[in-house]
Amino acid sequence: MKFVPFQLTIFLVLGILVGKYFIIQPQLITLLNFFAILILAIVYYFENKRYLPSIKFSIAAFLAIFFIGINAIVLSTESHKKNHYSVYTKSSKNQKSKKVITIKKVLKPTMFYDKYEAEILQVNNQITLGKILVNLERDSSNVILNVGDTFIVNSGLKEIKKPLNPYEFNYKNYLKNQQINHQIIISERELFSIAKTNITLKNIAAKIRIKIIKSLKKYGFKNDELAVVNALILGQRQDISESLLESYTGAGAIHILAVSGLHIGIILMLLTFIFKPISYFKHGKTLTAVIIILLLWMYAIIAGLSPSVVRAVAMFTAITIGMYLNRPSNVYNSLIISMFFLLLFHPFYLFEVGFQLSYLAVFFIVWIQPKLFNIWISKVWILRKIWQLFTVSIAAQIGVLPLSLYYFHQFPSLFFISNLVIIPFLGVILIVGVIIIVCAILNILPSIVGDFYILIIQKMNFFVSWIAHQETFLFKNIPFSFSAMLASYLVIILFVKWQEKKSVIRFKFVLFSVIVFQIVVLLEKQQLETTNEFIVFNKIKSGIIVQRYGDDIILFSKDSISKENYPVKPYLIEAGMHKLKVQAPRNFYQFLNTTVLAVDSLGIYNIETIKPTAILLQYSPKINLERLLNTLHPKLIIADGSNYKNLVKNWEETCLKNKTPFYNTMQKGAFILRE
Repeated sequence: MKFVPFQLTIFLVLGILVGKYFIIQPQLITLLNFFAILILAIVYYFENKRYLPSIKFSIAAFLAIFFIGINAIVLSTESHKKNHYSVYTKSSKNQKSKKVITIKKVLKPTMFYDKYEAEILQVNNQITLGKILVNLERDSSNVILNVGDTFIVNSGLKEIKKPLNPYEFNYKNYLKNQQINHQIIISERELFSIAKTNITLKNIAAKIRIKIIKSLKKYGFKNDELAVVNALILGQRQDISESLLESYTGAGAIHILAVSGLHIGIILMLLTFIFKPISYFKHGKTLTAVIIILLLWMYAIIAGLSPSVVRAVAMFTAITIGMYLNRPSNVYNSLIISMFFLLLFHPFYLFEVGFQLSYLAVFFIVWIQPKLFNIWISKVWILRKIWQLFTVSIAAQIGVLPLSLYYFHQFPSLFFISNLVIIPFLGVILIVGVIIIVCAILNILPSIVGDFYILIIQKMNFFVSWIAHQETFLFKNIPFSFSAMLASYLVIILFVKWQEKKSVIRFKFVLFSVIVFQIVVLLEKQQLETTNEFIVFNKIKSGIIVQRYGDDIILFSKDSISKENYPVKPYLIEAGMHKLKVQAPRNFYQFLNTTVLAVDSLGIYNIETIKPTAILLQYSPKINLERLLNTLHPKLIIADGSNYKNLVKNWEETCLKNKTPFYNTMQKGAFILRE
């Protein structure tokens, strides 16, 4: 807490949060930033001769860093820049204007589209910047785009859809944090390739990765084995199958497939061993540090400069400088300094789940692991090493557990087994993998060595899959709110501080934190028990209705539905309910003072005993909507995702003509009535 970079990082983070969630004009924040720095310089001029720290200087410094944080994210937001593509595509006339795009990143494909992150270089004759999502139809071609490929397209930009059902993953917000606000959907025939004129580090790195993959394929690497090598060493996870990804997630070993601090730490140890002889010469330590740092950043470039790689290499760069320049610095300092500069130059990292999990895991390993390790110290070397690995895993899980529960709602209780088995051999797997890649590129890889390495990857995948399928030990669908997460961290931090120094006042703080957590849980439970809702979900080719009174929830659908089905699953998790009653659809639904008449494919609606407030159209009924409106006089027409789009469009026009409100769940999302 007394470490100055830590204090500055706190105010930098606060500034980034203010800049993200409040609309501030770039010119205004630049002016405020200038005055804050000017005030800091004036205070420093008058206070620098004082022997004791000045509160005035501290306040001025924190204020300056706070405004620098706001300035960092505002100026980093590409949509605020004058030459952003949106400036030239605002009007519908220019939506289908000629655009020059270049592929920046290959993303994980879906069943229907190959996905890419691209940058718009030019709109008509205007030089522009700004990233978009490119969806290339898979059934139109077998073409595979690579980083650096440049094309002309005429397709109009489309908004990225927000989630259409309660508590679904917000892909729109996720992409917004990557500064992607629009997408295009195209086929191969709409791409007009042009000569590549720009050569960047990412383009060169992508070509190197393509060459490596082609070389490995010659030696029998394919499918999951090739995908794991690509992820484990080259930092590219887009080719991993969904089933394998779920296995690593369920086993608590997903961090192994993301090049991060663990991988960079192993590589640093290897480089330190290789270049150790140089350090014995004059200025050898400085030269060794420079070589190792350059090699680490070269590796980061080849791995695609993903956020996890950049933050890991940044942190170990600080550690390397401390190691070789005789400037000892504890890991806390290196952690904070790397975080400060990463957020200063890339403020959007703060909103990435990987960034949050990574720094929390490392912080808790450094803070808690030594305390856990000292609980029991064996005299047997092998037992001591196993205990050390076990305590590292426990410390990391304690640090990330509340955040993981908040984001992913599951806890793999066998994480320590997968880590104990895989991590001791991960260093060998990484080092041998790098050697195999070099030999494959040079065409000197013995087939028996390649086959043996493939066998090791297969066995690792099989073991992870086996752990993940022990479903008794995988706790899923755990409701955990943001408030509960904050309260959990309060309990953990205060409990550890009490263990460091057992005093009455610290114990009182622990009890207070437990009470805070209990209050949060009780308030949320009360809110859930008093929530009454009627929801028409949006699902293509299916009609799903939920009627809820407190803890009572009934799901109406004629399709096979369970609590594992989307879009029901996210709603049930957030609602904190695990029991679900599924019933056949009804002709009408009564919710408080609203009567909803459901008209399905049979088209029956003239029921004399029912006077509906709203009409729900499902499964594309063949009806004359105008006649229905004149007969029943409903206040609202609702159409869900089970209907044909052309029918919905006709119904909307009819409602507009008759001045009846129309609600289309395929456009507006789930229809929700609450008490």
